[in-house]
Amino acid sequence: MFVWPVRVYWEDTDAGGVVYYANYLKFMERARSDWLRAHGFEQDVLRDDAGVVFVVRRVEIDYLAPARFNDRLDISVELAGMARASLDVTQTVATGPTRLALAAVKLACVDAARFKPAKIPEPILQALARAT
Repeated sequence: MFVWPVRVYWEDTDAGGVVYYANYLKFMERARSDWLRAHGFEQDVLRDDAGVVFVVRRVEIDYLAPARFNDRLDISVELAGMARASLDVTQTVATGPTRLALAAVKLACVDAARFKPAKIPEPILQALARAT
């Protein structure tokens, strides 16, 4: 499991002093980018050299508890499944042992020019398979 740490800044919170719900999705997106980077894949290089990008096709998220200003959060990414043109990942937002949000995310691999489904490049499939 890959874990990406983040600190909650004032700009991440709403008028109630808690992290605005949509910002959890931003944290998760950044964690997925660093997860791919940790496996040796930069998204701009994938776009430019392999001609593919990953897009979010579906997200299902449960908000369990609020995060607040200055909390240190750990955003996890774990591969749940792979198909020819998609990846399923589970993500958790936690502070210490307390889980704040749980998400299931389906990522589609698409042709960068046409935004039509595309086969995930073999090096990515191999790297992710070795990591599981």
